[in-house]
Amino acid sequence: MSLLDRILFPVDFSPSSSAMAAYVKRAAAIFHAHVTLVHVAELNLYTGMELGLRAIEDVAKDQLQAARERLGAYLTADLPLATTTRLVYLGDPATQIAQAARDIRASLIIMPTHAGIFRQTLLGSTTAKVLDSAACPVLTSRHAETIAPRPIEHREWLCALGLTADSERVLRFAAQVSTEARGHISLIHAVQVNQQDLPIELDLQGTIESIARNRATRELDELKQKVGVEAPVTISLGNVKQALLDAASNFDADLLMIGRSPHSTPLGRLRDLTYAVIRDSPFPVLSI
Repeated sequence: MSLLDRILFPVDFSPSSSAMAAYVKRAAAIFHAHVTLVHVAELNLYTGMELGLRAIEDVAKDQLQAARERLGAYLTADLPLATTTRLVYLGDPATQIAQAARDIRASLIIMPTHAGIFRQTLLGSTTAKVLDSAACPVLTSRHAETIAPRPIEHREWLCALGLTADSERVLRFAAQVSTEARGHISLIHAVQVNQQDLPIELDLQGTIESIARNRATRELDELKQKVGVEAPVTISLGNVKQALLDAASNFDADLLMIGRSPHSTPLGRLRDLTYAVIRDSPFPVLSI
């Protein structure tokens, strides 16, 4: 059984959702996964006058039926009815997507970011809420409408590691997924190097950077040995987010894997750095 054998694909019939279908199809083929499409109908889209004239149960019933018919005819060329499951829920999209993931025991959620609207700009983003709350990995992309997925034979993946207490879990998952998919994995790590307000001697700066790089190299080697992974490592210095993205842009990769908190907290599973990387990544991000 594959680690990612049940894919949940939330759709809202937008151009971003339609474009994401190619990524879903690719992932399903790589992992031999079953795909479930889910659409969440929102009762609050109806006018107050209509809700006042009709019983709310009747409005909800009609809306669910209309959504089922539309979903049944959606993306059938890429994701045929015979090989997919299609579900319709009613309520808040993020809440119901999370419920659908639990109901089908999803091992992966795939959805677009809708041009990168995240917590920094709009807290109510459905994708941001799903990323914060989902217990399973989530694959997102803000480039689905403009960049087609790589050919299925191309499986060059990056895994960003922060050398935290959670790094072993992230690397084990990334290694297992890449092994199942017969992909090639590379590791990237960014070391924060603070820029001083006052200039310092270049030799001292070079020494500081050398010590930081050597320490990170040693810790990554120990982590790889513990997990049993052989993978090339790139270490970048500077602002962590920009260093990660700069390093990633030098790879001909089709996926960046990055860790989320394995436990839900009042602030969600994602950190601000993870949001920023997902928002600005040059290719799809699998948040683990």
